[in-house]
Amino acid sequence: MSDPFNLLRRLAQARVEFVIVGGYAGVVHGCTYVTQDIDVCCVFSPDNLLMLQEALSELHPVHRMTPGRVPLELTADNAASFSNLYLDTDLGRLDCLSTINGLGAYAQVKRLSERIDIDGMFFGVLTIDALIQAKRAMNRPRDREAIHQLEAIRELRRDHA
Repeated sequence: MSDPFNLLRRLAQARVEFVIVGGYAGVVHGCTYVTQDIDVCCVFSPDNLLMLQEALSELHPVHRMTPGRVPLELTADNAASFSNLYLDTDLGRLDCLSTINGLGAYAQVKRLSERIDIDGMFFGVLTIDALIQAKRAMNRPRDREAIHQLEAIRELRRDHA
């Protein structure tokens, strides 16, 4: 079952430091494509990752890129060894990234984000310009399609401003 809002809500309520990036950020800005996961850029400190683990604990998180889909079991000692986490949970896929191609690490990504309100919850999401920049850096076919849509949305917004 995929429930991206509730997955993000859990992270926000646990005070995990993160910014929505990738496909879901495009959807937030008005893109029409379907995304299979939520990508976030987050602080990869032990404290932040342990808060993330606690937020997901009831959702049976597993590392989806490992043989046997190993459960997420972070400790203060091993948390520092990760730079990305690719997880499956009961509410859907969550990719946690320490850096975003074309933008940099979390501090830079946060500077390039804006606060949005989704059903009374506030989240950081990449600005449309930053998302276009990140998609250009990735340059996969689906990213090029997203850029096309994001640029059209940006122009529509400018025309109606």
